[in-house]
Order: sequence, then C-alpha cells, then structure tokens
Amino acid sequence: MPRHPNEALFEGEKPFPIIPTCEHFAGTEERISKAFQLQEQLHGVFDITMDCEDGAPTGAEKAHAEMVVRMQNSGLNKFNGAGVRIHDYTHEHWKDDVDIIVPGAGERVAYITVPKSTKASRLAEMIDYVRNATAKAGIKREIPIHALIETHGALHEIWQIAELPNIQVLDFGLMDFVSAHHGAVPSSAMRSPAQFEHELLRRAKAETVAAALANGIVPAHNVTLELKDTEFIYNDAKRARESFGFLRMWSIYPAQIEPITRAMAPAMPEVEEAEAILLKAYAADWGPIQHAGNLHDRATYRYFWEQLQRARVMNLPLSEEITKTFFA
Repeated sequence: MPRHPNEALFEGEKPFPIIPTCEHFAGTEERISKAFQLQEQLHGVFDITMDCEDGAPTGAEKAHAEMVVRMQNSGLNKFNGAGVRIHDYTHEHWKDDVDIIVPGAGERVAYITVPKSTKASRLAEMIDYVRNATAKAGIKREIPIHALIETHGALHEIWQIAELPNIQVLDFGLMDFVSAHHGAVPSSAMRSPAQFEHELLRRAKAETVAAALANGIVPAHNVTLELKDTEFIYNDAKRARESFGFLRMWSIYPAQIEPITRAMAPAMPEVEEAEAILLKAYAADWGPIQHAGNLHDRATYRYFWEQLQRARVMNLPLSEEITKTFFA
C-alpha cells in the first residue's frame, strides 16, 4: 500500500503547520464565551486568542489568567482551538501568566502568543520559561509559540526569531509598528490602502512573510480596523494573502471572521484539481504522473497536499474518496 503523503512527501523535513487561517481576539469572559459559541457554529474554522495583555484590567492580572484557564478547560472549548496572549517581556506579570496558564491548561492551550518582541534573546528566554513550566507540570507536548513582530528590534532580528524553537506563527502587528515610527509613517497607514502601499510597511510585511516561510512558520497578517463592511474586510484579507503571502489573519470583531476565512480559503477549482492529482500520485506510489497534459512530481504534490489540508481545516467540501484515502 502506498505511504501516506505526510510520510512520503516530507521525509526528513518538518511538515508545514496547517492551522486555521483566522484567529479572533477576545479579552473578556463574555466575549470569549460568545467566540466559543461562534466557533462551534462555524465548525472550528477559526482560532480564538484569549487576551491577557490588553484584556486584563490593571491589578487583576492573576484573576484574568485564572479565568482564561477556566475557559480553556470548559465545555465551550470543543475544538481545542484557543490560544492565549500573555504579557510582554517588560511586564512584571508575564511569568505569572505562564505559571498559571501552563499548569492549569497546558494540555489544551493551542498556542501562546508573545507580544512586543524586541530581541531574539528575550523571546528565547520566554520560550525557555514556557518549556520549563511545561516540563515541570508533567506535560509531554510542546506548546507552540506565536511571536508578534511589531517593533523595530523584532524586524531587525526576525530571521533569528524565526529560528527559535517552537515558533509556529509570526504575527505582524501593524498599529504598534506604525506608532514606533514617531510620525514618519502617517496614521493613514494603519488602514488600507496605505497599509499595503507605504514602502516601510511593504518592506516589513514582506520580510515577515519571507522569514516565516523560509523557516516553516505561518505568517499572520494584522487586523483591519474596518469592523462591519464585509467587502472591505474581504479585500484586505485577500490582498494580504495574494500580494504578500500571508496565510492567516487576525480578527477583532465577530463580523470580520467570515470574510477573512473566505478570502484566505483555497479556491474550489484548485481543491478539485488537488484531489485528482493526489489520487493519481497515490496510485503511482508518489512517482511522476501526467494530469491534464502536465507533468507532476513530488514538488507539486507537496503544494497540492497542503492545499487539501487547508481545505479540510476550513471545512470545505472534499470528495468521499479523498476523505477515505487520506483523512480516515
């Protein structure tokens, strides 16, 4: 019997993370509860990031982190598709966040997001702290880390950051990055079209995507400030995906989730093409094949296999034969 594509196509390589294309931020218990309910309605096609940074009231950081643990372990978390943003390195509570969240919910937390990374060495220290807390709690898995690129220092050291262990996502943070330019980048660049056209932002976004993809990491695009115009939101996500190569995008308002996931989804004609090519390749034990007059080999098989996995994560319709052959 031919081998599964994860074995046949990635020998000696780390498979690329196939995760939902949208992560939705929620900072209060009420909003987190509503996000979980929406996640269930949409069959888990987006992740939820429970926010301990902007969400926690000053002086109530411990109680907020304990609430996050309670929500992680609640029956609302049906897909284990919720991560947590902790405080940044300079904040006195970041270690407390880890000490509460990892032992309390480390088996279920999807990822830990680290904001305001400025140096690779500081982020490495935070990752080590998470890994040590995980081992101390007797948790066998490694918790994925999402690193926020929103400072000059982080962009300068982005390739070193991308090489750190357990990094799954590089998030580009637009608003803080624009603010860090002290007025040299206008506030209009916090939204479209300038966010895609200002040369400093084009450079930063392109470098984030390049460093991420070269190291097998998912690049995630910043939020759009438009909350309700779904066509505007869709166009922002589509431009981030098609012009810059981002494979994931943040949401800060429930109405943003559907247009983001729609814009980031593989096109159905390509999904159908992927199905046909991979079934032929599987029957040929992953040797070269011809399809529609074109030659295909392992290079194209990897591309189409990742597209199929994304289609499945995004709950797009797949044929019974594909489901039975690769996902049973």
